[in-house]
Amino acid sequence: MQKRQAWIGGLAAAALAGAAAAAAAPAAAQAPDVAAKFVQVASSYRLTPNVTYLRAGGVDLKLDVYRAPGAGPSPTLLYIHGGGWTNGSKESSALTFLPWLEMGWHVVNAEYRMADDAHAPAAVEDCRCALRWIYRNAAQYGFDLDRIVVSGNSAGGHLALTTGMLPASAGLDRQCPGDRRRTWTTGATSTVELEVAAIVNWYGITDVVDLMHGPPGTSGNFTEAWLGSRVDRGEVAARVSPLTWVRPGLPPVLTIHGDADSIVPHAHAVRLHEALDGAGAPNRLLTIEGGGHGGFSLAENLRIYATIRSFLQAHGLGPAPSGD
Repeated sequence: MQKRQAWIGGLAAAALAGAAAAAAAPAAAQAPDVAAKFVQVASSYRLTPNVTYLRAGGVDLKLDVYRAPGAGPSPTLLYIHGGGWTNGSKESSALTFLPWLEMGWHVVNAEYRMADDAHAPAAVEDCRCALRWIYRNAAQYGFDLDRIVVSGNSAGGHLALTTGMLPASAGLDRQCPGDRRRTWTTGATSTVELEVAAIVNWYGITDVVDLMHGPPGTSGNFTEAWLGSRVDRGEVAARVSPLTWVRPGLPPVLTIHGDADSIVPHAHAVRLHEALDGAGAPNRLLTIEGGGHGGFSLAENLRIYATIRSFLQAHGLGPAPSGD
């Protein structure tokens, strides 16, 4: 689904954007500042790995919590990895959100059931439950529930969209611990409506029905693997398509997509942008001209993170990851 090595390399470069920007100034003056940012992250963040947030289908689903220093609630990123709903891991995505650590956000990096473990809509349900876990454990970890941003790339972008856009009436939150007023040992009961402050979608699928009927992209027919052979597969595909849930009142959505993407068509981003505009939902589409399915250059990543920064500032979410 994604070119993992190029993707991680490109985003690690974006995380080092401060060093790139420093090239135009005296190295002796700038290099210590850049190094200090990474030393600060390495020395001040606390990592709580492999916390079970849900048991579903006989699988213990885990997440990692990167906790920023300081007292009081902090803005929190829920990150969801890509891989066509069939592969990938939270561990392989750790470099992706380095810029968010540098700016002092908490990060929750969640895994979910993939096609070999469960067909659609399981991954959507799992990610909604990861968000519910954040709600239920906000006091313990210092999550600011008014400043949650959900993001992901490729299939993770799709899951970020469904996590942030689905209403409770969609019925895909029902298995989450805390929603059934039973006693659980992993956090307080929480039955309030799940909401996020913004969504940052990196070339995510917006219309699963379209991929189901269209020819496979260059990474194969991952949609078939995720939907399986169920007789109601069309109904399920529509139910897990972000385009199905476009309506007024959604959180702001930023979509980043290359117009030469051979895996998830750029048209998915355009259609989502147009639908959100039609519903009066705040959103922005950043098209990377000639860009593929991730693997963006350093210059492209600098532009992307500058856009993320201005997008977050515009919606009252503070400074975004450094990118210029």
